[in-house]
Order: sequence, then C-alpha cells, then structure tokens
Amino acid sequence: MGPHPAVAAIRLAVRRVLHDILNDHHASADRPAPGEQSPHERPPSPLVLVACSGGADSMALASALAFEAPKIGIRAGGVTVDHGLQPGSDLRAEEVALRLRELGLDPVESTAVTVGREGGPEAAARDARYAALDAAAERHGAAAVLLGHTRDDQAETVLLGLARGSGTRSLSGMAAVSGGPGAARRYRRPFLELDRQIARKACMVQSLPVWDDPHNADPAYTRSRLRHEGLPALEKALGKGVVEALARTAQLSRDDADALDAWARQAQASVRDAAGLLECAKLYALPPAVRRRILRQAAIEAGAPAGSLFARHIEEVDRLITGWRGQGAINLPGKVVAQRQGGRLVIRQG
Repeated sequence: MGPHPAVAAIRLAVRRVLHDILNDHHASADRPAPGEQSPHERPPSPLVLVACSGGADSMALASALAFEAPKIGIRAGGVTVDHGLQPGSDLRAEEVALRLRELGLDPVESTAVTVGREGGPEAAARDARYAALDAAAERHGAAAVLLGHTRDDQAETVLLGLARGSGTRSLSGMAAVSGGPGAARRYRRPFLELDRQIARKACMVQSLPVWDDPHNADPAYTRSRLRHEGLPALEKALGKGVVEALARTAQLSRDDADALDAWARQAQASVRDAAGLLECAKLYALPPAVRRRILRQAAIEAGAPAGSLFARHIEEVDRLITGWRGQGAINLPGKVVAQRQGGRLVIRQG
C-alpha cells in the first residue's frame, strides 16, 4: 500500500523541486571558473534547507524533504526563526528544531531575530525572517531554502495587492522561485499549487506535531482578517473556486509582468541622453506600463527602498512627464527626490 494521497502529493511536489535544484547544481558545477578550461572536480552534493515555523505547512514540507532528499543525493537541513513576539517563543523554536532533527535533518538551527517597526508588524517580521534565512543559507552554503507557502497563501497575497491598488507585479503574488542577496534562485515554494488542507492532512496521517501560531487567528493582523473573514465571505458570495481562480490570476499576472519588465529593460537605454539622464519626451512616447517600470527602477537605483515605493509614488513622478505644469520636486522614500529640469527627469538623493 502506498502513502496517503495527501502525503503522496506533498512528496511529489518536493521531489520535482529537488530535481530542479539538482539540475541547477550540476549546471553550475559543469561551468568552468574564469580562466579554467574545465572544472577540476564536482563539488559535494548540494544542501537544501527548509524554513520551518512548526505549523502544518512547513512541518509537512520538512517531512517530505527528509524523505525525498536522500533518495537523490541531496543533503537536507532546517532553520526555524524565533521572532520573539510571544512569551516562550524561544522554547517553542527549540522544540521545532528538535522535531526537525528527529526527522533526520542536519544541520538544524534555531535563530532569534529582532523585529523592527518599519512597514508595520507583518512586513517587519517578514523582513527580519528573510534576513535570518539569507544569513543561514550563506553560513551553511545552502543551494536553496524551501518555503511552505500554499495556494491559499497565494490567493491571500493577490487579494492584499488588489486592496492596495498595486500593479501587475504585486498581483502576480509569490514566485515559485525567487532570489536572495547574490542568489537569484535561493527560495523555492513547492506547495503553491497545493491547498493548505492537504498539508494539514499530511501532518495528521503521519502523526506530525503541529503548532498553530495564534497570530494567524489574531484579527489585529490584516492577513489574518483576510484569511478568516475576507476569503470565506468571497466564497459565500461567489461560490467555491475563489482560491484557485486567484492563484490562476497570479500566474497570468506574473507572465504579463515578466514581459513588461523585459520591455522596460530593453527600452531603458534608449530614453537616456549621453550623460545618462532620462529624457522626458522619449519617456512620454512609451506605453505607461513600460514608462512607470523605468521610473520605478530609476528611483530604486537612486536609493529609494523597493518595499516602501508604492504605485502612488510612481504616479506622482509620472505626472512630471505626462502632466507637466511647472510643479516642484517629488519627495520619495529613502530621501530620494525627483524633479524635471530642462526636459530631463532627475532622480537623486535629496
């Protein structure tokens, strides 16, 4: 008798991602270093870490990684992050680390972070968590870090972007593969096509202990309200299938955003003068979606934090091109200033 269908589904999803990681690893190993005709020897098998909070999604992911990785010659480890936001969180993190070791993962570590306040509590916790995961990946030389985001998480992310009035890139949700500092393909999300209930069922049939974070049910958090009130209300009004439709929207939006980003990269050089300044007339001739991507990238290069740069900021800068009436400089996050000077758009630190 084979494994329970839920267990089989999560193992298959993880197996596919591990094969992708292994292919990336072999391609990198076969690429000669600068000045070499061919690599001297193949490096050791890659290490893959799982980010585990102790919740059902990440415990199911950790279990599947521990089962699948040895079968194809991948080393498997785990990281749990203590955000320090609840009493006893340090003890809970150690318990999660112990469970990961019991699954056979090695290395395993529990790392504590200090959560700031910039961008609100949810964004600050996310920033601190990813910084800790990036540091752990660098410390252990990991080829990739697996994250347990499910199709339900993807649907929530799309709705949050929609509510903020964000653009196509925000509506594209989370990528199956995304990068960290110096690692373009560090983060992998095997469960983006699986429902949250499949992960919970897999934990139950394997008798895996699961910790339910009380913050996930706390109405003080936007995502929690969306999860427990917003999405159920949408499904009641529109019928079942809302989550699947939103996840499909994310993929379609991602395809569109990727194409527009590529167009903007190609057009960027053609709208600058010999000194590298943006020419307003040439920017005006571009489609708005392409022009705004160029403006956003220019603001980021000038020092505006990407996470604090919203659509409304770019719209104000865009009006310096499309609705020029002699208006003054536009202040952007990161003390960046955008102003029009003699037919040129100057974006720099103020």
